[in-house]
Amino acid sequence: MDVASVGVRLGSGVVAPLVRRLFKNPGPGAGLVDKPVRIDELVSFRGEKRTLGEREMAKLARELVDRGLKALGTEGAALAEERPALETALAETLHGLGRLDMDDAQAVRLGADRLAETLPDRSRELSAAGEAFYRALVRLACLHIVDFFSKRSTFVARTLVEQTRQNERLIATLDLLIERLPPRSTEDGGFEDRYRRYVAGRHGTLTIFGLDRDDEWPLDDAYLSLEATRREPGHEMPVVERAERALAGLDRVLLRGGAGSGKTTLVQWLAVTTAADTVPPGLNHLLGRVPFVLPLRTLARGDRELPGPGDFLSAVNCPHTPPAGWAERVLAAGRALLLVDGIDEIPEERRPATRAWLREMLREFPGNVWLVTGRPAAVAEDWLARERFVELALAPLSPADVGALIHRWHRAARGEEAEAHALLRAVRGRQDLARLATNPLMCAVMCALHHASHGYLPRGREALYEAALRMLLERRDRQRQVTHSITLDAASATQLLQKLAYWLIRNGDSEMDRPDAVAVIDGALPSMPQVRQQGSAEDVYRHLLERSGLLREPAEGLVDFVHRTFQDYLAAREAVEARDLPLLVKNAHRDQWEDVVRMAVAHGRPEERARLLRLLVRRGDQVKRHRLRLHLLAAACLEHATQLAPEVRELVTARLTELLPPRTWNEAVALAQTGSVVLELLPGPAELTSDEERLAVFETMRLVGGDVALNRLVEFCGCGDGEVERRLALCWTNFEPGSYAETVLPRLRPGEPVLVTRAEELPHLARTRTPYTTHGFAPEQLVSAGVADRCVRLSVTDPVDLAVLGRLSALRELRLGRGVRVRDVSFLKGLGLRAIELEMSEEQPLRGLQDLDDPETLVVWAYAPLSRLPRRVPVTWLTCVENFGSLTPVREWPRLRTVAFASGLRRLRPEDWRALSAVERLETLYCWGELGENLLESGVVLTNIRQLGFHSLPPGLDLSRLADAAPRLERLGLAGGAGVDLTPLARLPGLGQVTLLETESVSGADALSGVTVRHSCSRYRSTR
Repeated sequence: MDVASVGVRLGSGVVAPLVRRLFKNPGPGAGLVDKPVRIDELVSFRGEKRTLGEREMAKLARELVDRGLKALGTEGAALAEERPALETALAETLHGLGRLDMDDAQAVRLGADRLAETLPDRSRELSAAGEAFYRALVRLACLHIVDFFSKRSTFVARTLVEQTRQNERLIATLDLLIERLPPRSTEDGGFEDRYRRYVAGRHGTLTIFGLDRDDEWPLDDAYLSLEATRREPGHEMPVVERAERALAGLDRVLLRGGAGSGKTTLVQWLAVTTAADTVPPGLNHLLGRVPFVLPLRTLARGDRELPGPGDFLSAVNCPHTPPAGWAERVLAAGRALLLVDGIDEIPEERRPATRAWLREMLREFPGNVWLVTGRPAAVAEDWLARERFVELALAPLSPADVGALIHRWHRAARGEEAEAHALLRAVRGRQDLARLATNPLMCAVMCALHHASHGYLPRGREALYEAALRMLLERRDRQRQVTHSITLDAASATQLLQKLAYWLIRNGDSEMDRPDAVAVIDGALPSMPQVRQQGSAEDVYRHLLERSGLLREPAEGLVDFVHRTFQDYLAAREAVEARDLPLLVKNAHRDQWEDVVRMAVAHGRPEERARLLRLLVRRGDQVKRHRLRLHLLAAACLEHATQLAPEVRELVTARLTELLPPRTWNEAVALAQTGSVVLELLPGPAELTSDEERLAVFETMRLVGGDVALNRLVEFCGCGDGEVERRLALCWTNFEPGSYAETVLPRLRPGEPVLVTRAEELPHLARTRTPYTTHGFAPEQLVSAGVADRCVRLSVTDPVDLAVLGRLSALRELRLGRGVRVRDVSFLKGLGLRAIELEMSEEQPLRGLQDLDDPETLVVWAYAPLSRLPRRVPVTWLTCVENFGSLTPVREWPRLRTVAFASGLRRLRPEDWRALSAVERLETLYCWGELGENLLESGVVLTNIRQLGFHSLPPGLDLSRLADAAPRLERLGLAGGAGVDLTPLARLPGLGQVTLLETESVSGADALSGVTVRHSCSRYRSTR
């Protein structure tokens, strides 16, 4: 029984009024003080004019205990006999406030926990459960005491800003948890608390490549916030942002990422922070939820059916047995976070059944949060579109993140900082290393090799893998002087491991039974007498498992590879040695074989590479369904072919040339994966005829990266395409700071602001007069760097000293995220800002917003009820993310022109649509998924809407009602989906433009006389 959970059962509305009775009623102006006030002068139960006597104190304590026990329900019933002792102990402890030798500012500085420790302890006569309940109540009371002190005194609020904000945030979090936590039985509550501790323990550490598996690194120290891309309303190209921000408010996400990109680490972090209720503010929709980590390779093990909720824990080998029906009750209440990891790790033929299982779970248990992960090519782009999943993709590591990972690895390895700096210089100075350091796994491989080889790093991906294998298999034991009954050199161990890896690939599995692994080894031993004489196949298997650093037993009797990347590398090696090139080509269209094919090209001799690439091109020519995929794969293999016949290279590049130029973001991404070979083939700006092509070619070059790409990008300086030249100024972070500063900065359009995100860019900026925009810096950092007078746009996400804003003389645009936690924004008036963007939340209520009528653009992102804003605010753009409540207040917003809804929202109430229809100046509306369908079904007429955007369309969206819903529509944007008939749009007399992004099977465009239809759909889309 966890009676201590009373802290998340009693809301501020219950506790705060009771706590305030401990203190005197403040008179007029009492809080307008310029110094601290002693606590014994504030309490209401001391002095001549006391208002709280012993009887009243006992009554207050009795009420707190009573409310606490009732909040616990059946969990608190066992404490009924201790109620009198609890009331007496609590009253005596609270009475000790009057004897504290401190003032209100000192109490706030201490915080709730340490303040509770200074009060008299009266728990000696209580049982263990009674003591836990008593301490939880004392701490909860102290939390609200500290909050009371910080709010009653302007001195405290001004001098202890961060402590005040932390306390407000904690109270708001507790209140949100109370909303989410339903009454539970004692049995359910006790088990859930044990289960949360189990999740935090099981997933709270990481194994870092190059370090002993016994040396697990705490997730809190090792986790690096990765970047993800997603499509936003009003943006043709995806927006790149931190994964935590991208996930904000979303309840159904399909997350794609390559091997080693950090998908599983993100799953672990979400599980642990949710279990501990320590998620950051942007992920408040996870508070109070119960995480279930469901690796698909484990759930689908042995061809068994995917489990229902009652079998979730046993399927992942959780040692705890829940009360009967517990998991189903959690899901039925909509309280679960389901993390389904690794759609790519189950055979392709089982993926349709997996989707059916997901659909059934979604239908039967609505209201839960789902995250499904997989490699980019594992499933088609619209695989979960009908289920309203939003797609995110983990982005390649930025140079800044590469630096952060390198330093964290060396801290984990207890290495020297000088060694980390040396590696970072090598990565930034060598293009071959920079191109490889794009995901956490490859960064760790480089760190381990650099550390073990005293600063030497080989060139090329294959050489890096080969050196890493040699380090794991041989050098580590030799350097540590470890001896074993079996001794395998690196070559022998590699021979055996590659046979295991190839068995897994051929059989479409990610795990194998131990008897199968032993049998594979036994089959190889007759040709390896030097190994066979040392022991049996079982002995050799055990040695590889314990000493290779590459194998593990995820469950009794099963074995798999710790890193899928090394499995693919070893399987490719075995396939080439076995001369299985036709088998590689036969399966090359499958995502599980794609990396194996690439690495086979690296492993092969020149004649083997030539044959493999010819076969790939031939099969692409012959099989139309897989043509694009196979030809792109052949092109991607060229960077691994260090020696290749010129005619074969020409054969491959000829097929690649047929796919140029790219026209969409997805095509740019696909071409960039072919590497630097595409840079030689891409046309320059003068050869491109459309804006879409210029932008897509630019993005391809940017994504490839490196000095060669940078030199190609310079061609776009002065090309006359405003959007491309604007993006040139935004991509400094993709390149080495000095190279970009020398090559691009002098050639940017005059007055074009460059995006600055890294500290190492500031010295280069200081030597120019280039204006810039930035995020991630505090205003005082810009002042110290001597560049404050050129900052035109600043985005702030954390608490900073906003008084310095006045020193940013060129500042015209400002964005304040929720993390800033500024309560009153009226001070922004008069700063001469052209645009202000603000995130509204419980901690940042945006008081004074009605005064900001001077900016041309005032954007609000709503994470809290709009009713809490002042009336008639001058907001021009509203983005509704979560918990925004009723839209009725917007009727009175005189300047509102644009409304956008975040992707997690599926329906609005009819009265909310009617509120939008009443906004006279509203011209633009952006909707995601089924919300667009909901608008058409509502019957509401949005008379003033001129521009409408529907993103992530449901398949087969019927547009026949659009002319009634938005009769004055001029511009329509449709993104995603399939089977859209444009014919009904002919009823819109003012329609001038329709833009379609990645929308398949579009018909009816011919019926739109006088309408410009721009259809941008990737030719490289997966056919599965």
